[in-house]
Amino acid sequence: MRISGVTLFRVSSQLRNVVNGQWTTTHYTIKDRATDPRWKDVDMSRESDVYDVVIVGGGPSGLSAAIRLRQLAEKAQKELRVCVVEKASVIGGHTLSGAVIETRALDELIPNWKELGAPVHQKVSSESIAILTETGRIPVPVFPGVPLANHGNYIVRLGKVVQWLGEQAEAAGVEVWPEIAASEVLYNEDGSVKGIATSDVGIGKDGAPKDGFARGMEFHAKCTIFAEGCRGHLSKQVLDKFDLRSHAMTYGIGLKELWEIDPAKHRPGYIEHTMGWPLNVDQYGGSFLYHIEDAGQPLVSVGFVVALDYANPNLNPYKEFQKYKTHPSISKQLEGGKRIGYGARALNEGGFQSIPKLHFPGGCLVGCSAGFLNVAKLKGTHSAMKSGMVAAEAIFEELQAKGEDVQTIDPASYDKNVRDTYVVKELKATRNIRPSFNTSLGYIGGLIYSGLFYVFGRGMEPWTLGHGKKDNEKLIPAKDAKEIDYPKPDGKLTFDLLTSVSLTGTNHTEDQPAHLTLKNDQVPVDVNLAVFGGPEARFCPAGVYEFVPSEADETKKRLQINAQNCIHCKTCDIKDPQQNINWVTPEGGGGPKYEGM
Repeated sequence: MRISGVTLFRVSSQLRNVVNGQWTTTHYTIKDRATDPRWKDVDMSRESDVYDVVIVGGGPSGLSAAIRLRQLAEKAQKELRVCVVEKASVIGGHTLSGAVIETRALDELIPNWKELGAPVHQKVSSESIAILTETGRIPVPVFPGVPLANHGNYIVRLGKVVQWLGEQAEAAGVEVWPEIAASEVLYNEDGSVKGIATSDVGIGKDGAPKDGFARGMEFHAKCTIFAEGCRGHLSKQVLDKFDLRSHAMTYGIGLKELWEIDPAKHRPGYIEHTMGWPLNVDQYGGSFLYHIEDAGQPLVSVGFVVALDYANPNLNPYKEFQKYKTHPSISKQLEGGKRIGYGARALNEGGFQSIPKLHFPGGCLVGCSAGFLNVAKLKGTHSAMKSGMVAAEAIFEELQAKGEDVQTIDPASYDKNVRDTYVVKELKATRNIRPSFNTSLGYIGGLIYSGLFYVFGRGMEPWTLGHGKKDNEKLIPAKDAKEIDYPKPDGKLTFDLLTSVSLTGTNHTEDQPAHLTLKNDQVPVDVNLAVFGGPEARFCPAGVYEFVPSEADETKKRLQINAQNCIHCKTCDIKDPQQNINWVTPEGGGGPKYEGM
C-alpha cells in the first residue's frame, strides 16, 4: 500500500514477519548465526576506530554532553576526540516532543544562543488548564507553583532545536555521524564497556547474508555515554547487565500532530493542557495544544499522552487521540486547518522513584535513557541537556585525573553531581504526583493530592509513593474488559492510522530481518491473542502489528508484523504482556523522518 510516497506494507512479503505462517523471527539476536550454515564462510571481522568519548544518540542530552566536552577540552587546551552516532538519517529526524521548554540549561551551555540563531523564539504568552467532560470544560486555575505553569518558557519545534544543537556540536569539533545505528554494546575482558558496534548491512529478510553484506564498525572509547532516549535498546542492556535499576520505570505514549490552522484562529504563544475526557477517570493521561508561529506559518502542535499502565486491553491510544480532537473546545481551533505532521514516542513517567544508578565501568546514562522527564511538568529537555553537561564534566575530570593511557573510566562523580542539581531536585519534589493518580479516585484524587502536597507543600512530605507493578503486567484478560467504541475517522479532523503514518516519512530498507523481534514466535497467538485479545494491534501507533487469517487455516489467526511502518516509538517493547517483543535497531537511517516535530 502506498500513500503520499511512503510505502506502507500490508500485503507485500518484504519486511513483513508472518508468525505461525511462512516467516518467523530471523534477526541474529534471536537466531544465532554461529549455528547457521549460510554464515559459515562469511568474514565477520570488523574495522574499528578509537575515541575518548562515544555518545550514542544525537538528541538534546547527547549533543549537550558532546558540546560541553569540547568546551572543557578547548578551555584546558587538551586534545579530546568525541563522536556522536545517531540512527536517524538526519540529526533531529527521530525527535518528537510537544514542546514547551525551559531554557536554563541552554543558557548555561550556550549563553549567546539567541545571537547564534537558535530556533527558540515563541514565548508562552497565555495559558490554560482544564478538565474535559464529553461536551464541557472545567477550568483549573493556573498560578506560580502549579506544575504545568509555563510563564517565561518557550514553545519550540524540538526537532529543529536538536538540528541546531547538532550544528553547534560540529562547530565545536565533535564528529557527528547521522544514519549510524549503534546495534551492540562491546565489553572489555574485565566486563567494562569498551564502546559500541554499528549495525551490519546487507542481510536478507530470511536472515541470510546478501551479496552486499558488510559488517558494522566498532567505536571504542574510554567512556561511552548512552543518550538514546526513552527505552533505548542498548541502554536497556546495560541497565540489566550492571543491575542499575532498583525500581521499575513506568511509561506513557505521546502522540502528536502538527497543524497549519486558519490565521484568524491563531494565537501565537497560547498553550493549553487538559485531562479527563475521553479517558476514564481512572486512566492517567491528558493533552497539550500549543500555538506557535514559525517562518510565518500559523502552526498548532496538538498531542495526547496515555499512560501505559492502563488495564483495559481494548484501549487504543491512537483512537483516543483522534476522539479527543472532536471535543468542541478543541475542534473549533483545528477546523479549516490542514494537518501536516504526525508521530508518536514513548516517554518516561517513573520520575524520582525510577532513576537508576547512572554510571558503570566504561559509561553512563543521560537524558531520557536515565529517565529524567518530569511528567508533572511535562518537560524533560532542560533536564536532559543538564544531565549531559554534568556527565561531560565528570568524564572530563576523570580523564584528566587518570591520564592519557587509561583504557576505561567510570564517571562515578556524575551520579552524585547530577543529584545535587535541579534535575533530580525537581523530580524529588514532584515524585508523588504521578502515583497519586493511581488510586480509585483517579485524576480527581491526583488533583487533590497535588494541590495539598505539591502546590502548597512543595513536595516536602516525608513519604514516597510507589508505581506498583510494571506496565505490561497491568493488563486484564479481554474477557473481563469493557469494549470501547471509537468513532470512524472523517478524513478532515480525524484520520485513519495508515494515513497518519504516511506523514511520518517512515522508511526502512526493505529486504532485512524485522527489527521487531519475538523471543517466542508462538506467544502472540497462544497468549496475547487468546488471553488479551491481541493488544499489540491497538497499542502500536503505526499499524505494525496485525492479526490476520492464517493461510493454512482461515479459521485461525496469525500475527503479521509490518516492520516497514515502525516509527521507533518503543511502545511494543514496553507494553507487550509477556515482554516477548524485543525492539532492536534496524539498519541505520531507517525509521521516521520527522521535520521539526
